[in-house]
Amino acid sequence: MSRIDARFNELKAQKRKAFVAYVMAGDPDFDTSLELVKGLPAAGVDIIELGLPFTDPMADGPTIQLAGQRALDGGMTLDKTLGLARAFRVTDQKTPIVMMGYYNPIYSRGVDTFLEQAKEAGIDGLIVVDLPPEEDDELCIPAQKAGLNFIRLATPTTDDNRLPRVMQNTSGFVYYVSITGITGAAEAQAAVVGPEVARIKAVSDLPVIVGFGVRTPETARAVAGVADGTVVGSAIVAQIEAGKPVPEILEFVRSLADGAHAA
Repeated sequence: MSRIDARFNELKAQKRKAFVAYVMAGDPDFDTSLELVKGLPAAGVDIIELGLPFTDPMADGPTIQLAGQRALDGGMTLDKTLGLARAFRVTDQKTPIVMMGYYNPIYSRGVDTFLEQAKEAGIDGLIVVDLPPEEDDELCIPAQKAGLNFIRLATPTTDDNRLPRVMQNTSGFVYYVSITGITGAAEAQAAVVGPEVARIKAVSDLPVIVGFGVRTPETARAVAGVADGTVVGSAIVAQIEAGKPVPEILEFVRSLADGAHAA
């Protein structure tokens, strides 16, 4: 059982929804990023999504794109991202970490080498947004054989014919993208999300976590109320971009987590 599976089992036993927080590794710099990531569990974060900086983040909105650019400008690399996860694991062996990014840096490293290094660093799952199910042999299946969950995105445009194929090799949880478009573009609507979550659950037993368009505790609570939890990324990254100190950012994160956990 992975840390992700164990965390969802705990949440189910507690009858609590999950709160997932996304941050870009190395934004605004390695040390600040590590301090923030270390503080997330105490701020109520159940699962950490750690962004892997990439030069061409086609699915991300301006906020996440700029975060990745700041990280790259500061010298962040795949090795340093794994190093950040490794440093986090020195004091936290329980909180799941999902690395989220694009396939090119992984392909350049070599899949087998990357998976071995990711596992050793304490990564529990992967979200690779530019690998469709037709490419499962590239990374998805090897990742699962290596003991990492491979988390797939479902979107409003994933129709009933496509959905079973998307779910086929997904593990850990399903990440439902609540809006069509890029990250941070619009606000999620629970009334719209609810039927889509039910549609996914009809073909999968996995938890469904909803992301994109969640920026306030109120929206976090509403969205988590119709799903198994929610993800917040751009709103947290915007706090980093604004130059707020880590304790203030963590207080904001706690308000979002409290909203999700109140669902």
